[in-house]
Amino acid sequence: MTFHKTCLALAITLSMAATAQAADAIKIGVSGPFTGGSSSMGVSMRDGVRLAVQEVNAKGGVLGRQIELIERDDEAKNERGVQIAQELINREKVVATVGLINTGVTLASTRFYQNASIPAIVNVATGSVVTQQFLPPKYEHNYVFRMSAADNIQAPMIAAEAVTKRGFKKVAIMADSTNYGQLGREDMEKALEKLGVKPVVVEKFNIGDVDMTAQLLRAKEAGAEALLTYGIGPELAQLANGMAKLGWKVPLIGSWTLAMANFIDTARANGDGALMPQTFIQHPNTPKRKAFIDAYVQTFKPKHDRIESAVSAAQGYDSVLLLAAAIEQAGDTKGDGIRAALENLQKPVEGVIMTYKAPFSASDHETIDGPDLVYMGEVSKGRVIFAHPEDEQRSVANAGQSAQ
Repeated sequence: MTFHKTCLALAITLSMAATAQAADAIKIGVSGPFTGGSSSMGVSMRDGVRLAVQEVNAKGGVLGRQIELIERDDEAKNERGVQIAQELINREKVVATVGLINTGVTLASTRFYQNASIPAIVNVATGSVVTQQFLPPKYEHNYVFRMSAADNIQAPMIAAEAVTKRGFKKVAIMADSTNYGQLGREDMEKALEKLGVKPVVVEKFNIGDVDMTAQLLRAKEAGAEALLTYGIGPELAQLANGMAKLGWKVPLIGSWTLAMANFIDTARANGDGALMPQTFIQHPNTPKRKAFIDAYVQTFKPKHDRIESAVSAAQGYDSVLLLAAAIEQAGDTKGDGIRAALENLQKPVEGVIMTYKAPFSASDHETIDGPDLVYMGEVSKGRVIFAHPEDEQRSVANAGQSAQ
C-alpha cells in the first residue's frame, strides 16, 4: 500500500471511530424557560443539570458512554413545550428528558413522552396532577417522575405556617392566572378548610401585571392578617412593593417561588420576612452540599454568589444522578428498562437534597412524599435562610451526613 493510500485509510478509520464515538453518546433532553420571567428557574435548573453531567462524564459516564445534553428553551409557553417534546423524541432520539419547569407546559408536553415510553423527570413543576395523569389501570406504566415538592405538600405547609404556627384566622389568597397559580390556589383553599379557616378574599392577577393595588386594598379592607401567595417571582415582588406603598405590613407566606432571585432583587427590603417551603436552601451544612454550592458558584458565577433559584438547581442536579443510576442499573438505554429501574433503584444515591433510598416505586413517582423532606425558608437581607432551626436539623438528617 502506498503512503497516500495508507494515510487515506487511516483518515477514514479515524473518521469512522469519531463518528461511532459521537453516536455512542447517551442523549438526554433538558427543557425549560431559559428566557423570560421564569428564566431564574429554568437557567438554574439547566446549570444544575450541566454540573451533574460534567461530574458523571468525568468519572467515565454511564455504561462506559458519555452523556450528551440536548437543551431547548420552552419560553414557558405550552405550545413551545409540545414542539420541543416532539422534536426531542422524534428527531433527537433522547432516551429520557429532564426539566419541565412550568406546570402548564409540563401538563401539555408530558403526554408525548408517555406515549413514546420515554421517562420524563419533572425537575421543578409542582402542580399536584403532574404525576397523576398516566396511572394504572388506564395506563400500564407511568413514565412521568418528579423531583420537586408537589403543591398538595406545599399548600398545607403554607396554611399550617399561617394558621397553626402563627395563629392567623383571617388570611387572603393571591394567585396568578396560570395553571400553576390556580391549581395551587385550589390546594391552598383545601388545606385552609381542613384547619377550619376560609380566606377573607381570594384574588387573581396575570403574568406581567405590575399594579395589584385593587386586589391588595380588598384584602386589607377585609382585615387579612397574612397574604398567602401562588405565583412567579416578578409578580410576587409587585405584591410586596404594592403592600409597602399602601403602608400595609402583614406576613407574606407563599409557595417556593418566593425564594427566586427575581422576587428578592425586585422587592428588596419589602421582601424581607417572606416565608416559603423549600426542598433545598443554599447553605453548606453538609460536605456534599458545600461541594455542590462551591462548584456551582465557581462554574456559573451567579450574581452575589447566590444561585438564582437554588431549589431548581439542586433538583436538576439530583435528577441526573438518579437517571444515571437507573441507566446503569438497567444495563441499557431503553425507556422501559430505565423506567423500571427508576421505580426500583437498588443502591442509595447521594444527592444534595437528600440521600435517595428507593425514592420511586411503581405506584409512587414522587421523590418528595411528605413535609418532613421540605423546610420553611425565609428571605433575609437578599438571601434565603432556614426560617426555623429545627428545619435545618432535619435537612442535615435527610442528607444522611454529618453537619459540616
